[in-house]
Formats: sequence, C-alpha cells, structure tokens
Amino acid sequence: MKKRLNYFQRANNPMQALSGFAPYLAKSPLDKSLLELVYFRVSQINGCAFCLDMHTKELRAMGEEEHRLYVMDAWREAPFYSDRERAALAYAEAVTKVSTGHVSDDVYDAVAGQFSEGELIDLTIAIIAINSYNRLNIAFGSPMAVGSYKVGQFAEKN
Repeated sequence: MKKRLNYFQRANNPMQALSGFAPYLAKSPLDKSLLELVYFRVSQINGCAFCLDMHTKELRAMGEEEHRLYVMDAWREAPFYSDRERAALAYAEAVTKVSTGHVSDDVYDAVAGQFSEGELIDLTIAIIAINSYNRLNIAFGSPMAVGSYKVGQFAEKN
C-alpha cells in the first residue's frame, strides 16, 4: 500500500491520543512475550504489514521460536501453545472480530480461567491498543517503511 498520510507529522499528532496505552501496559503484570504474541496475531487478522514486521522482530529478540510464528494463523491446530496463550489468542480474535459476533461465553470463560480480573482488563486494553494502531496504518499507510522497524524503537523511555 502506498503511504497516504503521515499522521506523525501532524501538529496535533493523533498518536498522542493513543499515547497512554504504552506506559499503562508497561506496568502490567502480563508477560511481555504474551502481549507480543497477541499483537502479532491481531496484526495478522487485520493485515497490518508494519505491525507484523515490528512484532515479529520484537518476538524474535525475546527468544520466540520461529516455528510458533510460522503457524500462528493455525494456532488452534498447533501443539506448542500453552493453555494461557490459547485463551489469550482466542479472546484477542473475538475482541478483534466483533463484527462477526461478540465474545462468546465459552471464550470469555476460558480467558477468565487463565487470567485474573486485572490481567484480563490489561489484556483487553492491549487488544484495543493494537487494533487502534493497525487501523491507523491500514487507513493511511504506515508512516514508516515496512521492514524499517528496529527492535526497541518504540520502547518507553524512563
């Protein structure tokens, strides 16, 4: 997709509206690799090339095994995801695909069985965040070239 509009260059950068997600999630007790798996899966669903590139690189830097990324689109049939990861992935898919149906009781019960209430809120915020970033990139074209992301590029500065 061609770049349509560089929203980073706007005087009133829309990323400022989303800027609260990263510091909030940085304090979450959720495992960062689990969050990255969720970001990767949601970006697959939404077809956001820049985010797929970014989260693949982040996952690999965390030591994620390539075969788990290769089959992520078929995670239900793959034997190497934990019950916690499976619950998070199913929930992420349901929250992302709300136009095809709401989060079922089965999906909610599975995720609620794996995560505390606080963790479930954080997981939901993470899913909302990546969907927001995906949609900006899909609507306007990524302001950065796909493939240009460097590991840690958007890490919180303390």
